Amino acid sequence: MRFGSPGTIVAILGFLSSASATGHAKIPSRPNVVPGPYDAGQAMPVSTPRDAARYCYVKQDCGADRDDAPRIKQALEECNNGGTVVFDKSYVIGSPLDLTFLRHVDIVITGSVAFDDSDVYYWQDNSYKYAFQNQTVFWKIGGEDVNIYGDLSLPEGKSVIDGRGQAYWEALQNDSALYRPILLALDGMKGATMSNLRMRNPPNWFNIIANSTDVIVSNMDLRAESNNGVKIANSDGWDTYRSDRVVIQDSFINNTDDCVSFKPNSTNIVVQNLVCIGSHGISIGSLGQYEGETDIVENLEIYNISMTNASDFARIKVWPGVNTDFQTHLTGGGGSGHVRNVTYNILNSNNNDRAITITQCYGQSNQTLCNEYPANLTIEDVTMKNIYGTTSAENDPEAGTLVCSAPDRCNNIRVENITVTVPSGQPPVYECINLDDSLLQLTCIDGSDED
Repeated sequence: MRFGSPGTIVAILGFLSSASATGHAKIPSRPNVVPGPYDAGQAMPVSTPRDAARYCYVKQDCGADRDDAPRIKQALEECNNGGTVVFDKSYVIGSPLDLTFLRHVDIVITGSVAFDDSDVYYWQDNSYKYAFQNQTVFWKIGGEDVNIYGDLSLPEGKSVIDGRGQAYWEALQNDSALYRPILLALDGMKGATMSNLRMRNPPNWFNIIANSTDVIVSNMDLRAESNNGVKIANSDGWDTYRSDRVVIQDSFINNTDDCVSFKPNSTNIVVQNLVCIGSHGISIGSLGQYEGETDIVENLEIYNISMTNASDFARIKVWPGVNTDFQTHLTGGGGSGHVRNVTYNILNSNNNDRAITITQCYGQSNQTLCNEYPANLTIEDVTMKNIYGTTSAENDPEAGTLVCSAPDRCNNIRVENITVTVPSGQPPVYECINLDDSLLQLTCIDGSDED
């Protein structure tokens, strides 16, 4: 991975202005999205120029049972292979959309795209399914050489994809088994950018990037906010899955679960210059969930992240070596694989419960069971360095936990230059088990069983 000029957290907020419109009124020009300061190991494919004479404006459905999905698909079919599709009005999608046929096309969203929330159980039955963690999704976007973008200089309500999650979060209070769709899937994508868009209130995760290569996500504004104190369920910002060479950068995320999560077989991924609020951290995993499957996560660069009011910050979560129950629709353990060659660097912690978390007992409160059945998935060659700021009072004076399930499950885990403080003013301590303490520039203690 190449390193260029270092960025700053202040520069992240520059995403609020985007490329100005040229050529066509109210249509922003395609942003020049370039990874920086790190890239994913090789140059991204060049996106070909689009035909200036081929613009397809998506028309609205005016029927009583409104569903703009057919018209969206029609516009993309008409302008596929060289054109530009423009969403400049307000659209409601009421049926699943498979858009994995795209080739050499730009998608410009200056209006709004929302998903019909009148019947949350319709989507449970009709969304696209992933076997992994029983996930579902409203629509899948895939293909080759695709650019999806908006204009963040437009007011709130424009350049937005809205999952209308409130209805699902409310239904979940009485039905914990409700399947809730992910807001957007980039699936089977080869060479794509997504930038300068708002995303609001996903029923489940905001994004999954699956079975894809050479993707850059930049200058995004993600927010999950509920009404009447209803608990927001999940809301991961981005989850990568079976994907290679992905860059996620220069974005703002306010949510209640992982800011970014590297799911199985995520390789050569860069996450840089993010502001995350209220999340569960920049998380590797969970991994090792499925017995008989091998999860590989390697070559990750996590750089220049601000994390505020989160449960965790730098986090690795692995299931134990035996299947255990965790939540409705979520059980696991016994899978194999490895986490390898990972760097967390320049992390600004603001009132997070833990600055560093490593566990091989994910989904299980019984540490004795995890010791009896150590994880089959190993963690090696991980560096966490230059972490500063504060933790919350939740575990004071403990500022993190680094617990491997057996001495041979973790190797070459290095922690360097950690200047995080705790509210009490005491020297911060870290629970460290089954690691080489000589590589940890921390005050380590032997902790009790996990909560």
